[in-house]
Amino acid sequence: MTPLAEILRPQTLDEYIGQQHLVGPGAVLRTLIESGQIPSMIFWGPPGIGKTTLAMIISRELHRPFHTLSAISSGVKEVREVISQAQQEDGAILFIDEIHRFNKSQQDSLLGAVERGTITLIGATTENPSFEVISALLSRCQVYVLREFDEEDMRRLIDTAVRHYAEQGVTVEVRETEALMRISGGDARKLLNAIELVVNRCLKDVKGNKDVKVTLDNESVTTVIQQNLAFYDKGGEMHYDIISAFIKSMRGSDPNGAVYWLARMIEGGEDPLFIARRMLIFASEDIGNANPNALLLANATFDAVSKIGYPECRINLSQCACYLACSAKSNATYMALTNAQAAVKRWGDLPVPLHIRNAPTKLMKNMGYGDGYKYAHDYNGGAALGGFAEQEYLPQGLEGSRFYEPGATPREEETRRSLRARWGDKYGY
Repeated sequence: MTPLAEILRPQTLDEYIGQQHLVGPGAVLRTLIESGQIPSMIFWGPPGIGKTTLAMIISRELHRPFHTLSAISSGVKEVREVISQAQQEDGAILFIDEIHRFNKSQQDSLLGAVERGTITLIGATTENPSFEVISALLSRCQVYVLREFDEEDMRRLIDTAVRHYAEQGVTVEVRETEALMRISGGDARKLLNAIELVVNRCLKDVKGNKDVKVTLDNESVTTVIQQNLAFYDKGGEMHYDIISAFIKSMRGSDPNGAVYWLARMIEGGEDPLFIARRMLIFASEDIGNANPNALLLANATFDAVSKIGYPECRINLSQCACYLACSAKSNATYMALTNAQAAVKRWGDLPVPLHIRNAPTKLMKNMGYGDGYKYAHDYNGGAALGGFAEQEYLPQGLEGSRFYEPGATPREEETRRSLRARWGDKYGY
């Protein structure tokens, strides 16, 4: 039986919901499509927001041959077969889903065909292509960021589903949408799967009754989804929910919760590098200088996972997850950058103070670049301070601004004392 999400898949740009910053009137991608000339491109965004659909629409609008591969089940052999076939065609499009799962040699196999224009590549990824797509391939592609559906987009999808069922003789009354919105989380596929589950459950209960009426409210949606959680999770639907639970368990210093959600991801076939990468981010974002060794271990784990692979690397993942969960926590360095970025956005590009500018030429020196700079190593701040000379490092107007606030962990309290000894009351440490 064809899933509702497939039945309702848009066939044209006018039917396409969302991504108006790319395909709305006058938007960059729509303009390219209407011109008939599109570059190879990477669609980056969360699942269920129309990456595959948009690729299919592009091929249909341009009347181009369309080939599709999944990076989960395809390799260099399949890529070469498609390229060989594309050489006999005019302007073939190759769509690769989850291109971040292709290793370097698999991505290398695409380079020549993309460079020569034998194929127009459209890759889809939920991961940052800067980390997951090799630079040689990335430089030949335009990256477009696709956004989660907003509430208005989701309501349009609900209306589309209601009209579809009405054409099938099934009346769907939508009384409440909060549960649908919460469960779907901006993912169209999740939304339509949830509606389909509720409708199918009702149809099963009223066999033979031609005048069927289905009520969608918070209670009916929640009840049916909970009863069908295993089905709903099939194919990675809960991917982001489980990684969220994993991260929050480590942040909450619960190694038991962390290792459970790790096991769920392992049993579900999650990419081990995805897990290792998230722990590498976590080590700086949630632990930081409360325990700098966390970043070292997370980086070593990422390296080990890259070398070993499944199934053995699950042991490395478990060691790291438990260590991170049990570590002291601090988001002070993460918040320092957040605060500094807020200042940059508010005050713009303030000029660099002259005394800390680089002066590689005589002209720059004559203009005062570097004048008055105190080379810290030339100053004896005493045994407690080391080489230290007080001077201003922030632009005019931001003097004395404190972006970094050390946490309350023992290591960070030591850092606070050190900063206070150096800077006195200037930053209020």
